[in-house]
Amino acid sequence: RARGYFDVVTYTGTGSATTVTHNLGVAPEMMWIKCRSNADNWAVYHSGIGATKVIFLNNDIAASTLSTRFNDTAPTSSVFTVGTDAEVNGSGRTYIAYLFATVAGVSKVGSYTGNGSSQNIDCGFSSGARFVLIKKVTSTGSWQVYDTTRGIVAGNDPKLLLDETNAEDTGGDDIDPYSAGFAVTSTGATNESGETFIFYAIA
Repeated sequence: RARGYFDVVTYTGTGSATTVTHNLGVAPEMMWIKCRSNADNWAVYHSGIGATKVIFLNNDIAASTLSTRFNDTAPTSSVFTVGTDAEVNGSGRTYIAYLFATVAGVSKVGSYTGNGSSQNIDCGFSSGARFVLIKKVTSTGSWQVYDTTRGIVAGNDPKLLLDETNAEDTGGDDIDPYSAGFAVTSTGATNESGETFIFYAIA
């Protein structure tokens, strides 16, 4: 946990739309919520798609308009809202929520529109991103994970897919170094023209 950057919250569901208190200190820009007591999806809120929609960490589907997850209510600096769906608020069920936010020079929660050509994604960093998570949300697309330990280079970059059990893919050039964040290329699945992508990056 780090105030303004990351927080972890546990709560028990009520079955009725309600708010849950957190200690992030700012409004979360991304939240991952998982039921601990029952088998269910990882429900994800991201500011790039808003509180009227949801995506799931464990699959690759596009963002869906579902008010029962976040009750069409954006989180605040003190609470987040959950709707009536059992994925986030079943009566008597227990949950864990991971909350993320942007910290200048450290982390960036954001989104961009693909242009089918190389483009730089400015995160406000001084020496580039060391970790990048990208998900296409306007159509089907996996959660793609890149990091500098395995390599973010001008050539092919190893990536893992959060929604798959596959070994890492090393056969594509999806992402390139960029001093203020990261660059996406014209050859990979991170910059398809007209598609919206959400991301989380750490310096």
